[in-house]
Amino acid sequence: MVNSPLIAVPVDVKEMDGYRWHAAAEPYLRAIVRGFGGTPLILPALSGAIDIDAALDRMDGVLLTGSRSNVHPERYGEAPNPSSEPYDVARDATTFALIAAALHKQVPLFAICRGMQELNVALGGTLISELHEHEGRHDHRAPVSDAQEERFAIRQDVDIATDGCLATILGPGTVRVNSLHRQGIGKLAPGLAVEAVAPDGTIEAVRVVGAPGFTIGVQWHPEYWVESDQPSARLFAAFGEAARARMAARQPVALSGAQ
Repeated sequence: MVNSPLIAVPVDVKEMDGYRWHAAAEPYLRAIVRGFGGTPLILPALSGAIDIDAALDRMDGVLLTGSRSNVHPERYGEAPNPSSEPYDVARDATTFALIAAALHKQVPLFAICRGMQELNVALGGTLISELHEHEGRHDHRAPVSDAQEERFAIRQDVDIATDGCLATILGPGTVRVNSLHRQGIGKLAPGLAVEAVAPDGTIEAVRVVGAPGFTIGVQWHPEYWVESDQPSARLFAAFGEAARARMAARQPVALSGAQ
């Protein structure tokens, strides 16, 4: 545990059994542990009740997870639509503050699925709702199934940008991934660069231009196959390497040498 990077994981808010639950899906938490030996710490979506800056001073990375909910359209200047529900405004408030603080403090940031969409909107971009309804776009939604292995199956190719960070991590060319989502990036935010695209032109990965270290968003789900899929494992290993570098800078005196 001494050498385990601490990774902040913001949550979804759900109403169940008369309570408001602040929860994160296990595959993301397990991927932090199994992918690079990190320790996930769940960050409740309590908005202004938590000092995000102070919390990040103790963290070595931030993982923004996917979710069934979508970013509220008012965040990018559009009206809400019942067909794009559910929304989670409590999560939005927390993750948008967390993104701003992480970029300011240069904390490694890995944004997955909804997390990548949050990153784009937080930096001034927009989203396309119900991507499959737009001409020329493929249906990126998960197949209807009770079997998670089928829903998260690796089934889609993405083309990696030759001059980006992902080419360094995954290699250039085409990578097969498990991308499943209803929404996608519309207008790319200023300050983001495209790292990968799907055959229909959908942006599948981005990076924050000029950000030191690991600051990447992917539309697919590397957390699900981190123990068996090489590209998924490489992404989490690279995130873990950046988190360990942050941990070393945050704790300049080795704990093993403490008296």
